[in-house]
Amino acid sequence: MKMVKSLLLGSAAGLAAVTVGQAADLPVKAKPVEYVKICSLYGAGFYYMPGTDLCLKIGGWIRAEAMTGNTTGSFTWGPFNGNALNRSTNNTDFRARGYITADVRNQTEYGTIRGYISVGISSNDTGLTGGGNAPASEFSSNRAFVQFAGLTAGLSQSFYDFYSTPAMQYRGGFTPASDTGDPGWVTFAYTAQLGGGFSATIAAEERRTEQVIDASGAVTSGASGTIAPGTGFNAAANVTGVTAAGTGAIFPGNGAYGGFQSPDILGNLRVDQAWGGAQLMGALHELNPLYYSTAAGVAPASPGIAHPSDSWGWAAGAGLKLNLPMITAGDWFQAQVNVTQGALGYAFFSQKSNWGMTNGANEAFGVMSDCVYGGTAGVAASQSSCEKTSAWGVNAGFEHYWTPSVHESLYGDYYQVSYGSTANAMLCTLAGGGNAGVGSTTASGAAATAAAGCNNNWSTWAVGSRLQWDVTKSFYLGVEVLYTQMKSATVVGPGLGGYAFGGGLAPQSSASAWVVGVRAHRDFLP
Repeated sequence: MKMVKSLLLGSAAGLAAVTVGQAADLPVKAKPVEYVKICSLYGAGFYYMPGTDLCLKIGGWIRAEAMTGNTTGSFTWGPFNGNALNRSTNNTDFRARGYITADVRNQTEYGTIRGYISVGISSNDTGLTGGGNAPASEFSSNRAFVQFAGLTAGLSQSFYDFYSTPAMQYRGGFTPASDTGDPGWVTFAYTAQLGGGFSATIAAEERRTEQVIDASGAVTSGASGTIAPGTGFNAAANVTGVTAAGTGAIFPGNGAYGGFQSPDILGNLRVDQAWGGAQLMGALHELNPLYYSTAAGVAPASPGIAHPSDSWGWAAGAGLKLNLPMITAGDWFQAQVNVTQGALGYAFFSQKSNWGMTNGANEAFGVMSDCVYGGTAGVAASQSSCEKTSAWGVNAGFEHYWTPSVHESLYGDYYQVSYGSTANAMLCTLAGGGNAGVGSTTASGAAATAAAGCNNNWSTWAVGSRLQWDVTKSFYLGVEVLYTQMKSATVVGPGLGGYAFGGGLAPQSSASAWVVGVRAHRDFLP
């Protein structure tokens, strides 16, 4: 028995030795493949990055659009963007856009850390691309932010916003609103969750600037800021003592604003619940204009001379959203009202030039500015403060689902811009409707007087509808019709003076425009 046991043990040992010898001759065995695992912490589409605790979701979208009507070649904003309505006006446009998004999150002992980026290209063609070449595509990025423990920092969306323009209409920039959602906006904000769907946010954001107009003398003499429709932001004058065309890119660049000294300070109180949501919001905006002119009608000179005192503009708003499933599943309503003084960017975010449209020899127009000032250094009686521009308006929209995949929105807005008596007198004098007429430099600034009937107040309203078919959850087709109208400011005197453009010779009480657009859109993942 012992002999049999010894033979068996000996055989096993020999077999083991042979096996070890053979294994030594084989290549090193590969490590098991580490498959990507689903991360269910943050919703659909997230995966763990191999070897980390980071959850990542890659998404994106592609969009093709076309529109026709009074577009003036701009998808950003069209009908009153200096619309000359002549043979050179672009009234049909094509655009293609595509974005890739990345959303990465992970848990820490202090809460979730999130990073988000959205980058892509945008191609716009008004039919003037030469040589048979495709229209040039521009790099575009509208999101790049981090979030942690209530902090949001980077290129996100302004915390002043509530009404979502893109949710109701394709041509969002064609109508006034506060919405910064499409291009994004740089913010440093802290949001406190108060419970029950209530939250409060305080933020410092990049400033929203329209032009500041230096009305120290005649437009033809180089006043900073411009008043001709379709122009703005110091297009043809100086801000640093250099008088030359195209200096709008020279510091500080935006009309007669001084350098960036203070961010816009804003806050909101918000509630989001099953019935919808609501928000109250406000913002403070610094106005720091440049210098008075050294002489009437002469452009502002080098630093070291007098300038208007810094002051603060402001904006306030209220928004409401109502879910209306009692009508049809998916139906909802939204609205927002804005009131501003010295901060028109909170009412006219997308529009960055003066409004205007010609109709033959007639012209409708409206000046866009945060404030107007004027005066001559050393002549205290001529020096005005920075006279703030006032505006108010409302946006509203309703969306109805005809079927689970076919839905239509009806939306509209009304906005009004108003100038105080001193600002109105300075603008009228610049345009030729005050003091000594066109090009007057004899009584500018605080000494300006408006001719009877010269009134720079103006307003605009619009109504539109968008019909959309959701072919699948990630692909839709849509068509939109928009009608918009403006009630013009008025100027008296010889012609339209500094307001004239596109052949306009006489004021027109109002102007209107139609736009029709189509869109095809495909999402990868949200």
